[in-house]
Amino acid sequence: MHEQPAIEFAPRRGYDGQMLDVADMAYRAVRSKLALRSTGATNVAVNGKHMNLHFRKRGASVATLATAGALVCAAPALAQVPVALVEEVRGRPAGIEFMDYVSAGKVIKLGRQDSIVLGYLRSCWHETIMGGTVIVGAEQSDVRGGEVVRSKVKCDGGNIALTPGQANQSAGTSYRDASQKPTMTLYGLSPVIEAARGSTVLVVRTDRQGEYHVAHMPAKQGKQRSFFDFATAKKTLTAGGTYWASNGSGRILFAIDPGAKALGVPIISRLLRFPPAS
Repeated sequence: MHEQPAIEFAPRRGYDGQMLDVADMAYRAVRSKLALRSTGATNVAVNGKHMNLHFRKRGASVATLATAGALVCAAPALAQVPVALVEEVRGRPAGIEFMDYVSAGKVIKLGRQDSIVLGYLRSCWHETIMGGTVIVGAEQSDVRGGEVVRSKVKCDGGNIALTPGQANQSAGTSYRDASQKPTMTLYGLSPVIEAARGSTVLVVRTDRQGEYHVAHMPAKQGKQRSFFDFATAKKTLTAGGTYWASNGSGRILFAIDPGAKALGVPIISRLLRFPPAS
């Protein structure tokens, strides 16, 4: 429970309340203070992990008790963890850009002529959405008043979002250490690399000598991270090959699927992410 937002929210909306420090309640598993009590009556309900606060509006009767606390509690319920990538934007929808990451609960409003393409990082759902209101979910979108074309694509869902530890765990090993196993598989011949802006990423083939590529990450103003698309640079890797990608501070060992294609492959099927340094 985030107490301070609730305390600040109530007076602005015309509710009276005060801080209570309750040492023992029926739901002892929730170790938290009860944030507010409405004047003249206690209207606080502890419900499992969530806390619903009910306030009495100034001048209102008990019968018209508001549920403002429930609205306050709902906001932080979903952690801001990216679940999908914006692969394409057409039109001018507000608050969304190409290659933005979006979290569950994000609301995107599209005009009649607007459309976006979302690639879900773990579920591998690929959606083209035209018009309406889009509510980003954990695995797919809820589209209201618009049209959606959804398909399941190949992507290494569990490994797209590597942690700094996973990216750096092999930094001290040889580029051609045969005992190392790829941490992820890409399904397109032209990777999309995400790394720190202005950095340089070296890609070296490990199962055969003589193939390497250099990606200079763009330095865009106001952006800490940037993307390099091998397709835009007209570069391809080899189907069935195994590669190291190194940005100087960490390395990722990955494989190119034997059936990988060069064209028409969604970004989530060929995304290689270097996480921010921890």
